[in-house]
Amino acid sequence: MKQRKGFIGMAMALMMTGIMASGAEEQPKAQTDKTSVVYPTAIFTFQERGAGVKDYGAKAADILFASLAANPALYLVDRTDLQKTLQEHELNLSGIVTPDQAVQIGKLTGAKILVTGSVIDADKTLYVIAKIIGTETSRVLGASVQGKSSDDLAPLVEQLAKQVADIITKEADKLVAKEVKMEDRIAALKKQLGDAKRPIMTINVRERHVGQATIDPAVETELTLFCKETGFEVLDKTGDAKKADITLEGEGFSEFAMRHGNLVSVKARLEVKAVDQATGKIIATDRQTTMVVDLTEQIAGKAALQKAAADIAERLLPKLVK
Repeated sequence: MKQRKGFIGMAMALMMTGIMASGAEEQPKAQTDKTSVVYPTAIFTFQERGAGVKDYGAKAADILFASLAANPALYLVDRTDLQKTLQEHELNLSGIVTPDQAVQIGKLTGAKILVTGSVIDADKTLYVIAKIIGTETSRVLGASVQGKSSDDLAPLVEQLAKQVADIITKEADKLVAKEVKMEDRIAALKKQLGDAKRPIMTINVRERHVGQATIDPAVETELTLFCKETGFEVLDKTGDAKKADITLEGEGFSEFAMRHGNLVSVKARLEVKAVDQATGKIIATDRQTTMVVDLTEQIAGKAALQKAAADIAERLLPKLVK
């Protein structure tokens, strides 16, 4: 009988342990759902300072990349793609990045956060220091670890990766600009335009997603929305478009960038010009490159083009009023 009671007690204890473990597993999942924001992040090769750290810069960046890749809050920009983009614009992948350069790199790659740093060998001590830069805010935060010069690099960088991830998660509001609601953007643009006379508009922008069929005109829809909501009359391009004063025309495309688990990143580029229909003169022109992360490639592509169109509309429309 005592043996049976012992088995029952053990079974109850196991059940309670299982319930507690189940609750412990479910809690982080709920927290993850609440903090589903993903921060596109680019990691640069670290600088090397000291005779004993030759070739440590690239290794530190690679280990940091591997350590942060598993973090669901971060979306790491592929280093090969990053290198290619920076070479095309004659920028460096090394740790020498100023806040002004960070803004430019962010626009080119879609990264909202850059991680650069240094590996320093001084007085028999090995320092690994990271600078975390917000490409939208130009804010710079820091993290560092240290050990003996004889210590292995990997464990130190892994410690640094935990600090970097923690800083990005907790200090994201300092690094990443707060997203402005669409109605607020339109209200601000409408106030900027004031009572100036609006020309009659028509919009004709071609767009495509590389490798897939175009489903709907995201750019034209977004430009039309901004025009209509700020007081411009917009004529359909298939109707009386010739009666318009100005045509917004151009071309945009989006294409797959990379996949990270269930997330897909897509980059888009949009070019738009405003043409006076009476004279054929180009009044203004603008372009924008964006990157969006989403669960599906098509949705990400449309969102990237839509974002580019909204950014262009804010800059272009004020140039068209009298």
